Amino acid sequence: MWVLILAGGGILVTLVSKISVSGYGDHLDFFIASIIKAAIALVLVVFWVLVLTKLKNKIFQKQIRA
Repeated sequence: MWVLILAGGGILVTLVSKISVSGYGDHLDFFIASIIKAAIALVLVVFWVLVLTKLKNKIFQKQIRA
């Protein structure tokens, strides 16, 4: 389970870090890009936690039935 969490975090960092915004000035570009990255990161973290919770529940249901 922890390996999946770390792998998901690594994928998140590599994908989100490449997002950039240009055309609003140096400081505003950085600020807008940071807001976008933070929003995407929050959504993906919540999604990943839900996926891992479902996976955990399925694993424990199989162990209880067996």
